[in-house]
Amino acid sequence: MNMMKLMKQAQAMQANMQKLQEDLAQREYSFSAGGGAVTAVAGGDMTIKNITVSPEVIDPSDADMLQDLILSAVNGALSTARESAAAEMGKVTGGMNIPGL
Repeated sequence: MNMMKLMKQAQAMQANMQKLQEDLAQREYSFSAGGGAVTAVAGGDMTIKNITVSPEVIDPSDADMLQDLILSAVNGALSTARESAAAEMGKVTGGMNIPGL
């Protein structure tokens, strides 16, 4: 009887995780670098949806600075998305350490 209960709980958790993954894929997380000079938007599915660069920071003689700002914004947006996804998954799994989640 306990095995049946455990199986039902696992199936419910799996359904909840699937729904959460679909929900997370629709979310967007933004991060700005350089005082808002560059903003990156990442989806909950860990894809970059948009990058906005302020014209004031486009200096052909200093491409390195712009590249650094873009990397910082992209990494920040992805980090925010990952942290949010991990927190939401933790709610569904009850803090269980399930590999791959």
